[in-house]
Amino acid sequence: MILEVAILDVKSALTREFEAAFEQAEPIIMSMPGYKGHELRRCVERNNRYILLVHWERLEDHTVGFRQSNEYQDWKRILHHFYDPFPLVEHYGPFREGRI
Repeated sequence: MILEVAILDVKSALTREFEAAFEQAEPIIMSMPGYKGHELRRCVERNNRYILLVHWERLEDHTVGFRQSNEYQDWKRILHHFYDPFPLVEHYGPFREGRI
């Protein structure tokens, strides 16, 4: 399993609009092959910063399957204009897990 981690800095005046747009975009990512789950969290210290965690079965499910899909074009149209700067996105593989 691969964990995609995206740090999303949303334009300060647009956080409510972003949250509503994200609700609209969620079904897109949830419908993609290899998608296993996601979590969107808002930063406590910086209320315009979010972290998006997406679990994918394989790296290619995100980098190829999602990013090269027609659905991704809809995702971009709905969400990408909220970001400044564009998000840092990294992928993590399993190393060690414990209890939360």
